[in-house]
Amino acid sequence: MRRLLAGLAAGAVLAALPACGSSGSDRTEPADEGPAGVTTVEVGIIPIVDVAPLYLGEKQGFFEERGLRLSLSPAQGGAAIVPGVVSGQFQFGFSNMTSLMVAQSSGVPVKAVVNGASSSGVEGEDFGGLMVKKGSPVKSPKELEGRKVAVNTLKNINETAVRNSVRQDGGDPDEVQLVELAFDQMPAALESGQVDAAMVVEPALATIKAQGGTEIASSLVDIADELTVAMYFTSAQYAQDNPELVQAFQEATAESLAYADAHPDEVRAIVTTYTKIPAATLERVTLPKWPAEANRASVEALRELGEEDGFFRETPDLDALLP
Repeated sequence: MRRLLAGLAAGAVLAALPACGSSGSDRTEPADEGPAGVTTVEVGIIPIVDVAPLYLGEKQGFFEERGLRLSLSPAQGGAAIVPGVVSGQFQFGFSNMTSLMVAQSSGVPVKAVVNGASSSGVEGEDFGGLMVKKGSPVKSPKELEGRKVAVNTLKNINETAVRNSVRQDGGDPDEVQLVELAFDQMPAALESGQVDAAMVVEPALATIKAQGGTEIASSLVDIADELTVAMYFTSAQYAQDNPELVQAFQEATAESLAYADAHPDEVRAIVTTYTKIPAATLERVTLPKWPAEANRASVEALRELGEEDGFFRETPDLDALLP
């Protein structure tokens, strides 16, 4: 999830809307036909732990069995992936749920098709957490009032997570000074005192723990039990024009998610083939969960918090967005 959340800021998605304009729905055919009727589809992804199931599923032949070949295209985040999917550059993409809801509520025609990554739902044992450095006087989220807290992007899922944890602890989230900082910069910023706390995900979480840092809240867990953090999606037009292909991608991805959940050692091994995360760090990383289906109740909770914090132009239509 390292760059997943970083690139999917609400403002970035809105700024990308012109790129999703009139030409966006024209290209609805698969990318190309390979040998023996195999269709290659372009998938916009961020090279992070969360997308390991796609790499494993491709290796295990789950997609080929259904007539698909994946062309995985790394991107910095949703600012490229969301408009890329809607314009037809990618047939599918990977995004966190807040960004998909921001896009849909702003008139961008996106359609989620299968789960991407989920929180463990276990306090203190999740792949994201609200961290303070070793020896910090801050012991709970409420004590962050008047202090600086790093999030990877403002007005997105991690801001929701921080604000919600502070609110649940009896604090006023409006009194917290949220600052934007890339995940990979957070361990050093926390250690140096540049910020008082940081909402991090793996592998930055493991790095801060290795520095002696303390988790004061499992903020993704605080949002909802087994929160659906991200999903794979396509454009509404592509889903309408290519239902069989979308179903094949959905089924193959679901099988890949189940395989990843059951083979954590293979997940850690394959992540080293497409990221620069050292194997030693990966051994300490807490992996996300990969259920095949989204947890709608958790997405509803995330939507409610996003509305409370003013992230959406209109209330996102989950019936239209979710499978």
